[in-house]
Amino acid sequence: MPSDPASKFNNLSAAVPPEEARRYSLSDYGEEREERPALLLHTCCGPCSTAVVERLAERYRITLYFCNSNIDDEEEYRRRLAAQRAFVAAYNGTDAGLASPLALVVAPYAPEAFLASVAGQEDAPEGGARCRICIAGRLEATAAHAAMNGFSVFSTTLSVSPHKDFEGILWLGREIAVRYGLTFLGEDFKARGGFARSVELSKQYGLYRQNFCGCRFSRRDAEARGGRGERAR
Repeated sequence: MPSDPASKFNNLSAAVPPEEARRYSLSDYGEEREERPALLLHTCCGPCSTAVVERLAERYRITLYFCNSNIDDEEEYRRRLAAQRAFVAAYNGTDAGLASPLALVVAPYAPEAFLASVAGQEDAPEGGARCRICIAGRLEATAAHAAMNGFSVFSTTLSVSPHKDFEGILWLGREIAVRYGLTFLGEDFKARGGFARSVELSKQYGLYRQNFCGCRFSRRDAEARGGRGERAR
């Protein structure tokens, strides 16, 4: 047995094939520990993802799943996607990102399918039946992608918003997870100042921040409240 821990570490490291070394880390005494589990995280926009990634990065290897066919219109969709990509690029240049970089998967943009799914709920209040259908659809798509691509855990950034019902998201996530044989990471990301932190971080990263949820109906409601649906940073 080597006389000092450092030599033991070196001997064990040399015995581990390179592909295995990438999947394990060794303590000073050579004990193997599996790396963090992979998480497929549905992201509604760049600003909301900032604080959620910060909270989860030490626990998971995160792949962001941008799946948001509810966004109206295509120009707005592209602007939000650009903000998401900007955050990923900036984060991956930080110490945290260099240690565990984010991946980003972009789902197809299919606004017609979204509108068909909420037909008859156009006048439902914000947070009502239309929103439940929208959230369920995006969680279902995330779970399907997770199941087909080797993820066992999925979640969403949606709960960081003070306008989203965490208990409703949790119920939907768990129900969908059972059907796909997955685990839904149900955390209320707005808790412990999560939303305020997302605002702070999005300003630090210089990200575009919208003032309505995404669909044409939420834009309409924002305008009715006195705004004009203008985009805000």
